[in-house]
Amino acid sequence: MLAAGASTGYAAMSATAVTDLNIRAGPGPQYPAIGLATRGSPAVLDGCIQGSNWCRISVNGMRGWAYARYLATDMGGSTVVIEQRRADLPIPSVTYEVQPGDPVIATSPEPLELIGPVEEVDAITPPPAVRTYITQNPADTVYLDGEVVVGAALPNTVAVQQIPDYDYQYVSVNGQPVLVEPATRRIVYVYR
Repeated sequence: MLAAGASTGYAAMSATAVTDLNIRAGPGPQYPAIGLATRGSPAVLDGCIQGSNWCRISVNGMRGWAYARYLATDMGGSTVVIEQRRADLPIPSVTYEVQPGDPVIATSPEPLELIGPVEEVDAITPPPAVRTYITQNPADTVYLDGEVVVGAALPNTVAVQQIPDYDYQYVSVNGQPVLVEPATRRIVYVYR
């Protein structure tokens, strides 16, 4: 059950997806993806959870949760990333009530998150044999705060797997296999 805690005087804001990103059933990487917002998709931002970077949005006919680092809005004629300018924006607060059966994310003494801004990386198109290898040799899923997007970097503590005779490595992040550039640890491809 969702409960909006928006103050009166606030109206829903328009936002834009700054990269391809999953829309999730709940506010966290452990919730299933219910759809995809492609780069540039217009969205309506209902609000964000206080003290969290998870925001409830409506995009492409679906309503769900997205990570504020990958949403932008207009602020005085300039496009700004919501996470970076949240304190300066009139974003309503919303809440999420945990439901029985909601997935639980394991906690660690040190929070793990996808690191750094989403940077442009050279797009790759992996051959089908790579997908076959990953399917036949699955990696344990690691859950990181944030959303799995091309250009985000993995923390050094996340173990990645080698792919024989291939330039990239792989790991399953938040339930999705990704290809990683070894030198930068940046995600270069997300299997959706």
